Amino acid sequence: MTVYKAPLADMRFVMFDLLKLDAQYARIDGGANATRDVVDAILDEAAKFAETVLAPLNAPGDEQGCTLDKATGAVTTPPGFKDAYAKYVDGGWSGLTAPEAYGGQHLPESIGAPLKEMLDSANLSWGNFPLLSHGATEALRLHGEEWQRAAFLKPIVEGRWTGTMCLTEPHCGSDLGLLKTRAEPEPDGTYRLSGTKIFITAGEHDLTQNIVHLVLARLPDAPAGVKGISLFIVPKHKVDKNGKVGGRNAVNCGAIEHKMGIHASVTCVMNFDGAEGYLIGAPNKGLNAMFTMMNTARLAVGIQGLGLIERAFQGSLAYARERLQGRALSGAKFPDRPADPLIVHPDIRRMLLTQKSFAEGGRALAYYAASLVDLVERVADAAERKRADELLSFIIPIVKALLTEAANECTYHAVQIFGGHGYIHETGMEQFARDARITSIYEGTTQIQALDLLGRKIMQTQGVGLKHFLEEIGAFCQANIGNAAVQEFVAPLATIAKQWADLTQEIGKRAAANPDEIGVCAVDYLFYSGYIALAYFWARSVAAAENSAQAQEFKQAKLGTARFYFARILPRTLAHAAAMRANPDSLMAIPAEQFG
Repeated sequence: MTVYKAPLADMRFVMFDLLKLDAQYARIDGGANATRDVVDAILDEAAKFAETVLAPLNAPGDEQGCTLDKATGAVTTPPGFKDAYAKYVDGGWSGLTAPEAYGGQHLPESIGAPLKEMLDSANLSWGNFPLLSHGATEALRLHGEEWQRAAFLKPIVEGRWTGTMCLTEPHCGSDLGLLKTRAEPEPDGTYRLSGTKIFITAGEHDLTQNIVHLVLARLPDAPAGVKGISLFIVPKHKVDKNGKVGGRNAVNCGAIEHKMGIHASVTCVMNFDGAEGYLIGAPNKGLNAMFTMMNTARLAVGIQGLGLIERAFQGSLAYARERLQGRALSGAKFPDRPADPLIVHPDIRRMLLTQKSFAEGGRALAYYAASLVDLVERVADAAERKRADELLSFIIPIVKALLTEAANECTYHAVQIFGGHGYIHETGMEQFARDARITSIYEGTTQIQALDLLGRKIMQTQGVGLKHFLEEIGAFCQANIGNAAVQEFVAPLATIAKQWADLTQEIGKRAAANPDEIGVCAVDYLFYSGYIALAYFWARSVAAAENSAQAQEFKQAKLGTARFYFARILPRTLAHAAAMRANPDSLMAIPAEQFG
């Protein structure tokens, strides 16, 4: 079993030295209670819960998995999961950032981000059970009727119920325009939903009294395609308009998917057989409400990637310090031992520093995105809200895709550092690699995030979010021209930021003549953008560390990791830029029948 220790020092550094969230809390709704002593206490208690309750359940949960009673459709979670969830609810964690009116604490979302990271580092499978309750809360809060909020929100916020998102069907994945689930209106204002949904996270379990499914379906007169999709509330146990819970609804778990990873997270086939539900929002406008859930879920999955990067790094570092293997090429570093530890070898250091640079740079990126959520939802000034919303829309696909792809890379490095011991079950590294694989798929694959970034967030908006982000980079570079602490990073950052703007314009011009350019360039563009975004946060991290009260050792580690990132990770942008400038015929010219 691997040991998890929450990286509280770096979390606090990012929140308060780098992002200056204490100043932001002073001017947003709900921020008055987020004093430094309160936030520190929350982080400390969350770390104890993650380290002592969730982490010990991770490996056993993976071995045990969830079980389905086919006769009843009931799902049993691994031993310890239900008790851990009860402790989670008793600790008030389920309502940390939710509205006070429905039983929440209304603390900023940027305080929820480190909590989420700790849960996912400690036990990703367990973290999936409360994951989608946040999105359900937001969808109901923003799009539900008042009686729906009264009936459903409070028990979800309190943790007595959990939420799901029921989108995907067997014949369609991300192309929601093809979905077939039907919703028939009843005279009493309810609807009867019939259809099958697959890949439903926490669709059935034994942790809570009820499960609230948010289901995409079609009304009888709905137009074809995505313009004919509506969103419905379908509880496991029926709930009337006064919030009274009734009998079992006609929705059941038909099967648990047999997955590569996250074995202790139940991923269900859900069958709706005339299940009673309620319409959320206007008919045929379900995608509007669904994207409310989707954006929060995509940020959350990006943080899952971050959590796994951190966990992989911690395991790799401990092993590299202890495992004796060979001698350093420049001579024995520990001559009193029979061999040197792995950490003396340059390529082991390359893998460790890759993990460290993605963990700490990714933490800054993810917490920055969470801070934008705070501004979008809670700042008073309308212009600032608008700008934050444009920035957030731009940054979400980068957070989701880059951090989950980095999780795949970093868990791969963990297996590699452990060598043969990484490939066997006992060390835990192979579980992290298996668990990481799903993060770049669910809530929109990397390819979908890339198309969203380049096609929607750049081309359809004239790059407004990118312009805001480049303005931030430019302001940072201008302010630090004479700062010796970051001088080595400012010029390269300013140069590549200009190249980012130029390349974006270049792709836009080519796409106007050939729409395939968007699909050809999208994934490369996303990685290119993500690596530059992390470079910005690494330069900021060095500057923030230098101006902080952090120990000299901490400052030196930040500087050394930033140098590694700029020297050995940022140059990946050169390959992505070359690929984007290549003739699209290399991808599109071969007829489908000639592939083999």
